[in-house]
Amino acid sequence: MAKNHRGKGIRTLPNHGRGECPGCHRTGVKLTHELKVGEKTLKVCKICKKVNPSSLAA
Repeated sequence: MAKNHRGKGIRTLPNHGRGECPGCHRTGVKLTHELKVGEKTLKVCKICKKVNPSSLAA
């Protein structure tokens, strides 16, 4: 099976979707998962996608 288009959506993002995660504060991770905290929508890493949203409300 061809895998030519895998990751195509993040190529257009700045820095290819990488940055500092607001949950764990790691740098250089892909921020692909959206987490709604109150009125804000934050992009978090794969590890933090299941974290309690109240801990990110800083």
